[in-house]
Amino acid sequence: MRDAQPSTIYLKDYQVPDYLIDKTALRFELGEAHTEVSATLSLRRNPDAVPGSPPLRLHGTELELLSLSIDGRVLAEGDWRQEGEELVIAEVPEQFSLHCVTRIYPQNNTSLEGLYKSSGMFCTQCEAEGFRKITYYLDRPDVMAEFEVEILADKGHYPVLLSNGNCVLTETLADGRHRSVWHDPFPKPAYLFALVAGKLSRISDRYTTMSGRDVDLHIYVEDKDLDKCDHAMASLKNAMRWDEEVYGREYDLELFNIVAVDDFNMGAMENKSLNIFNTSCVLAKPETTTDAGFQRVEGVVAHEYFHNWSGNRVTCRDWFQLSLKEGFTVFRDAAFSADMGSPTVKRVEDVTLLRTAQFAEDAGPMAHPVRPDSFIEISNFYTVTIYEKGAEVVRMIHTLLGPERFRAGSDLYFDRHDGQAVTCEDFVVAMEDASGVDLGQFRRWYSQAGTPRLTVAGTYDEQAQTYTLTVEQHCPPTPGQPEKLPLHIPLAMALLGDAGQLPLQLQGEAANVERSDNTEQVLNVTEARQQFVFEKVIEAPVPSLLRGFSAPVKLEMDYRREDLLRIMRVDGDGFCRWDASQQLGLMEIRAAMQTLSAGQAVAVGDDYVDACRGLLGDESLDPAMVALMLRLPSEAYLAELISPVDVQAIHAAREAVRRCLADALTDSLLAAYRRCESNEVYQASAEQIARRSLKNTALAYLMLTGEGAALAQAQFENSRNMTDRLAALTAIVNSEMAYKSQALQTFYQDWQHEPLVINQWFQVQAMCSLPGTLDRVKELMQHPAFDIGNPNKVRALIGAFCGQNAVNFHREDGAGYAFLADQVLGLNRRNPQIASRLLGPLSKWRKYLPEVQTKMKAELERILAEPELSSDVYEVVSKSLS
Repeated sequence: MRDAQPSTIYLKDYQVPDYLIDKTALRFELGEAHTEVSATLSLRRNPDAVPGSPPLRLHGTELELLSLSIDGRVLAEGDWRQEGEELVIAEVPEQFSLHCVTRIYPQNNTSLEGLYKSSGMFCTQCEAEGFRKITYYLDRPDVMAEFEVEILADKGHYPVLLSNGNCVLTETLADGRHRSVWHDPFPKPAYLFALVAGKLSRISDRYTTMSGRDVDLHIYVEDKDLDKCDHAMASLKNAMRWDEEVYGREYDLELFNIVAVDDFNMGAMENKSLNIFNTSCVLAKPETTTDAGFQRVEGVVAHEYFHNWSGNRVTCRDWFQLSLKEGFTVFRDAAFSADMGSPTVKRVEDVTLLRTAQFAEDAGPMAHPVRPDSFIEISNFYTVTIYEKGAEVVRMIHTLLGPERFRAGSDLYFDRHDGQAVTCEDFVVAMEDASGVDLGQFRRWYSQAGTPRLTVAGTYDEQAQTYTLTVEQHCPPTPGQPEKLPLHIPLAMALLGDAGQLPLQLQGEAANVERSDNTEQVLNVTEARQQFVFEKVIEAPVPSLLRGFSAPVKLEMDYRREDLLRIMRVDGDGFCRWDASQQLGLMEIRAAMQTLSAGQAVAVGDDYVDACRGLLGDESLDPAMVALMLRLPSEAYLAELISPVDVQAIHAAREAVRRCLADALTDSLLAAYRRCESNEVYQASAEQIARRSLKNTALAYLMLTGEGAALAQAQFENSRNMTDRLAALTAIVNSEMAYKSQALQTFYQDWQHEPLVINQWFQVQAMCSLPGTLDRVKELMQHPAFDIGNPNKVRALIGAFCGQNAVNFHREDGAGYAFLADQVLGLNRRNPQIASRLLGPLSKWRKYLPEVQTKMKAELERILAEPELSSDVYEVVSKSLS
């Protein structure tokens, strides 16, 4: 808890560690009352550190120290001292063995960091700084050691004992306990340590690597969940094969284990050879899991596996470099998911997350660069900026270099830095050295916060047959960075004519320049203002800009309505077609806001309706893309575009436009719904997912007409997969159907023994847009199935209501703000990480109308007044108010 004001840690203050650990031997005696941890560390003075004999400073918190010795000599109390979260030994030899015994209480560890218990099982979460809750250690990512781990526990209660690396010994002891010994030959930092002990069952498989080595694969779960592991296992094998084919990366041990844990702060953790997963990211079967759930499992399994190289074999020097492993790995898992399904749909989904969550973060008080300059609590920096924007930065490098040179750069990076803890700079240098491309200016993406804005204007000279694009870039100020320098922005573009994309000849570029497609080009935007002149343009074109979303920027182009309709109908780039549909939807919603404020009835343009009707009727199109293009911009995205944010007005206008579209397109929506119905056996294939997506998008619209209620009830009662059943339940819950209570009761009775399904039951109710939802959320917090100590349930109920139900969270009386503040204060001591992550909706208080700002600010001030505020919560609240 907080002692006065927590200190800030700065990147500029980084120094190499004074000491290194070559080998770490750990012995765990797991007990019901407590656990004893014996650690033997082989330490030596770091030859790269500043000369001298500094004291040894070990990290540790919430530890009961039982004994401490160096080279067999027991240290007296005067030989060491405790300074905050550091144990300081004033005098140590140049090279020595430190033996430390601590006692910890995992059963009382509600923070879910370090070693804790979940459903009677011991498990760990050590990233970022959880290992210091296990034993005293140099808990920093640039201290890498070879680990040997011995685990002793009661065999009846904990028959499965797991740790990193390969199992080298198992035996049963005379006292009813058993022990296992694990050895990981690859040096790793403490944050990658893992231990699991409990009653678990497993499914097993085997994978043969490209060099012919056999790897045993195991997924450990509770016995009741064995039937939900096949998809995760298939995803793991697909990821292993993909990483060999695309990156040439082969798995390096004899064993790869995954364990599913119900109480987990994160999605999953890439601990070397023992990945620990939130159950929501590994368990899947059609009856209990939606299409989105299947895709999430596939993506997360791949992400954690890919970390074996981009995070484990090559790790980050310090936590400021977190995106070095996370951004690169998100880029890799996104490419994998695109290859497994629809690349365009995957891209649109990723951009949607970026534009809503990450752009909002860039515009808020917690804005930070991809490589932050400072932090108070590192757990607050597991953000969409580090992950998703970090992935976009890597993607831009891929765009600038091309696939072959990027692969050469990644090969060089892995080969040059294998077994090292490195920086974002090292990654970029490897890309430069392998490709010969200067990325000097591009490095600013790592150090500058904020979302750049590209303002583009186009001029056609019919007589000269030239088309000039004028591009201006500007990045608004962010906390601590009032001035911004121009970035290197890859702007992928094409010019659309009446018959399709026109050939491109950029003035000053040789006509025979080597490009695979002369109708598409990537412009290097490097200055505050630039002009690009295209020659031999035979007709006035419509520019198709930011194709594939080639850079994480806000694009401002004064498109005419007919231009957007042309892009929406004929552009060869799926992202641009979708984006044009979003811009047209935005136009309609803005117009509806004005119409409603004037007390008039809302109407939607016939041309937009006709375009949507054309999408619904074109059976040659990917149904998933049709579904995405039919969905209006979300309220979260609209809140990024409309200032100040009037939540109620935005909601009313968007709903009015939806009703207009539903009425105008009823016949087409019904036809699409019927066309996509199927009785085939469920598969999580791209084709089936696409049809279900369009069917359920059509159902959501039809619920606004007289046609939807009967369809929704029949779908709810007859569907055999969770995707369709949950979509129907969502439609029913957001309606005035008398059937609603029965549907909710039936769903709960059917699935009350499946925690992940009940989380969805909570979430559907928490996200209901009808009045009275806050009261329902409060009621559900008293439900026997709700557990405030389980992060998944907190996210499903409290997080979903506060973060995804704007119209009810922003109630005019401010009750939603008070509710969130109460939950944050309640969780502050129990689980500071979860408490701080809930704060996002309140932190954006300056975006809203003045009367709303006052209420939101008051709740932040109430939280800040808490005398024992965790550093996690303090950082977010104090920055929000500064």
